[in-house]
Amino acid sequence: MPRIENIRDKENMANENSNDNLPPELRALKQHVGKIISGVIVLAVLFTSIYQVGPEEVGVVLQFGKYERTVTPGLNYKLPLGIEEVYRIPVERQLKQEFGFRTGDVGVRTEYMPDTQDLLEEAQMLTGDLNLADVEWVVQYRIHDPYQYLFRVRNAEGTLHDMSEASMRKIVGDRTVNEVLTVGRQEVGTRVGEFLQGLCDEYELGITIDQVVLQDVNPPDDVRASFNAVNQAQQQRETLINEALSDFNRVIPRARGAALETIERAEGFAVNRVNVAEGEADRFSSIFEEYILAPEVTKKRLYLETMNEILPNIGNKIIMDENSNNVLPLLQMQTGAGRALEVSN
Repeated sequence: MPRIENIRDKENMANENSNDNLPPELRALKQHVGKIISGVIVLAVLFTSIYQVGPEEVGVVLQFGKYERTVTPGLNYKLPLGIEEVYRIPVERQLKQEFGFRTGDVGVRTEYMPDTQDLLEEAQMLTGDLNLADVEWVVQYRIHDPYQYLFRVRNAEGTLHDMSEASMRKIVGDRTVNEVLTVGRQEVGTRVGEFLQGLCDEYELGITIDQVVLQDVNPPDDVRASFNAVNQAQQQRETLINEALSDFNRVIPRARGAALETIERAEGFAVNRVNVAEGEADRFSSIFEEYILAPEVTKKRLYLETMNEILPNIGNKIIMDENSNNVLPLLQMQTGAGRALEVSN
């Protein structure tokens, strides 16, 4: 034992001698090495155990790679030093994927920026009537189930991208190129959204499709001029048809109105003639009945009524005695054209 103690004393003396040989700065640093190491360990634990989840996100915590829990936005705690790992999923943010073009805006989920040839191949579609169309569209979606999004498929974004392209090709392949380029664009987007949502539910992607928007639909560059010429011809044809229909709607109703007016006028004339004839017949019957009752009175009244109608239409009238022989003096008494001298006994 005394021998061991002597060895220790010699070591302590050697250490003291070595410390005496060190500069004062290194001597002070050597005395605080333990404290520095402890502080570094504490800071590492703190930085790897406290984390923050954004207001539009939820945190999915994995413990040794296995799902442990889902945490809400704000400051949270996890086991440090890589024991637990956090994935932040933007469940409250609307995300989108672009097809046939790329803008690189915030919210666009893409794994790589393809070159121009890849974009052309992505946008080129075969329609149901065996024509080609360049279709550019956007899929807008939200993540409603972070667990399914992370663990049900290996790559949710890539799977959604492939399913979106397959869905669009299927729906476009069931329609003609004119439907895709013109009147059927809205219906194509709706049908793609419905079909894509069914695939997302089947594959349990944890994604809800908000809408599918067709940004731009054009024929390929090689045939665009011919296609535009055909469209212009069709538009001109529609214009001429509309002008003809306008003329038809303006002329035909007017002709029909004139025809109806003529028919109604003829019917009115016929009704008037019938009514007048019936009235005259009734009048004749009434006069005949009066004639039977008083023939002389009726004849005299008819004579006077007839004269009353005829005489005003005669220009010059000379009324003389039937026994008179000389009418010359009476003729000289006329005062002018259109006037008559009436003489009576």
